[in-house]
Amino acid sequence: MRYLTAGESHGPQLTAIIEGLPAQLNLGKGDIDPWLRKRQGGYGRGRRMVIETDEAEILSGVRAGRTTGAPVTLAIANKDHRNWTEIMSPEPGGEPRKKSLTDARPGHADLTGGIKYRHKDLRDVLERASARETAARVAVGSVALKLLGELGVQGANYVANLAGIETRQPFSWDALDVIEDSDLRTPDADAAGQMRERIDQAKKDGDTLGGILEVRFRGLPVGLGSFVHYDRKLDGRIAQACLSVQAMKGVEIGRAFENATRPGSGVHDAVYYRDGTYARDTNGAGGLEAGMTNGEELIVRVAMKPIATLMKPLPTVNVVSHEPSDAARERSDTTAVPAAGVVLQCAVGWVLAEAMLEKFGGDTLPELQERVAAARAFAQAY
Repeated sequence: MRYLTAGESHGPQLTAIIEGLPAQLNLGKGDIDPWLRKRQGGYGRGRRMVIETDEAEILSGVRAGRTTGAPVTLAIANKDHRNWTEIMSPEPGGEPRKKSLTDARPGHADLTGGIKYRHKDLRDVLERASARETAARVAVGSVALKLLGELGVQGANYVANLAGIETRQPFSWDALDVIEDSDLRTPDADAAGQMRERIDQAKKDGDTLGGILEVRFRGLPVGLGSFVHYDRKLDGRIAQACLSVQAMKGVEIGRAFENATRPGSGVHDAVYYRDGTYARDTNGAGGLEAGMTNGEELIVRVAMKPIATLMKPLPTVNVVSHEPSDAARERSDTTAVPAAGVVLQCAVGWVLAEAMLEKFGGDTLPELQERVAAARAFAQAY
């Protein structure tokens, strides 16, 4: 299973093509659009989230509400494109164009991408590097999450820390409704209040804020991934997927960095055999051992840096004149940490769905379901 996305931030649309989905999976806009709305939410978002009301259009691979086995094409219109039609036109001429960008923004792809692809109008870099692209990945990931749900796997995400303010209330699957109702995606009301104050102050200061997101999945069968080859280890694949999301700079499975400071006796999970099955009382491994799922809850924590577009811009250089300048100011958020958890759940969900199909195969959903059920029964009886 694989996918490809295309499109620019202010182009006509974002497009995604998914290949390898099994046939007979019930799929419609109602499975995708709610995830797109979640991605647009969260305290601290900017005006672009007001302009765009994202909806996915299914253009191929689904008929009568079911996947056919053919590639699935998804499209998300950029409503703001009507104000950028001339600027983003693929036709030659009209240069330099309005909204050209020559003052490189520190922390963005602007300068490095301009040098790599030899662009002097850095909008040619900005438009594709923009986190607007994550809308397409959320659409793709929502399809993966739908497939996982049909296989008995459930996911969740929440804000573990925003700008140094930690969610102190432990995660609970029983608190999912509270997390979904929170504009900061945290079950801790006291922490949420402090986060809002910090966000409001950062907005006044023209600054931005980062944080730590936590993504969890339960119901995963034993043995997704592999210890045999480095590129099939599931923790490596999850880390790559998370770090490919804009502004993500660190990944840990479980409490990996904390575990690194403790002795092994306080980290590793003893195994017991109770009531005819294997059991662990702890989950220091975060659900992965030697690159494979071990049947415990998968816990992935990801560090997001503050957004690089500042309303009080940092010093930079104009790439045409080479004179000192202030970084360009594009419309941006004060923080996108709550929304980032949604993107990351979709990104990790894709990796897990891909691993499911690699291990169990099958051209149709019923075949896949039968094989997953057999694997669960074997693991319990082993």
